[in-house]
Amino acid sequence: MAPQHPLIDKPAPSFSIPDSNGELFKFPPEMEGKRIEKPIALFFYPESGTYGCTREACHFRDAIVENEIYKRSDVLVVGVSSDPVEKQKAFVEKHKLPYPVLSDTDQAAHKAYQIGRGMLGLTDARITFVVDRNGIVKGALNSTMSFSGHAKFVAKELEKLQGSDATDAGSNRDATPPVDPSEAAERDELGRVAQAVSA
Repeated sequence: MAPQHPLIDKPAPSFSIPDSNGELFKFPPEMEGKRIEKPIALFFYPESGTYGCTREACHFRDAIVENEIYKRSDVLVVGVSSDPVEKQKAFVEKHKLPYPVLSDTDQAAHKAYQIGRGMLGLTDARITFVVDRNGIVKGALNSTMSFSGHAKFVAKELEKLQGSDATDAGSNRDATPPVDPSEAAERDELGRVAQAVSA
């Protein structure tokens, strides 16, 4: 079994790099100055346009539309490679990718997420991270050769996250809600009336 990635159960490192339109993309993403509270699938891949990376990117594209857990969790998918902005733009347009694809030519994101080399050092590693809605890294798959397994890995991790969210919600639901004193008095009175009627 492969060792666990050192970022598991830690806050997702932040970085700012250009997207495929050359706009600066801040990760984790924010809306109106506040971090968005939704799960994120952050996938690092070796090179846009190659066979395996194209398949992986398209697996994520299709999962967003077709996979129930992707839709239910409203996961944000973000792709990252070392390719320049122009290449990312062509890649996104050609394959109609509906999610941000980022250009990490300076390796800022790669360093932040400790992305090494894959295939005996011949290429950047292919690693996917799942970040929960609280900004904590909950899962990582490091598999350079298995480009088709990454979207499936994210689906499984999203199921786990949804299960833990339901458990948290269930434990909150099971807790006795605070009772308004006037409601308590009214309930006691109704109880006394019911006892008197049945006697």
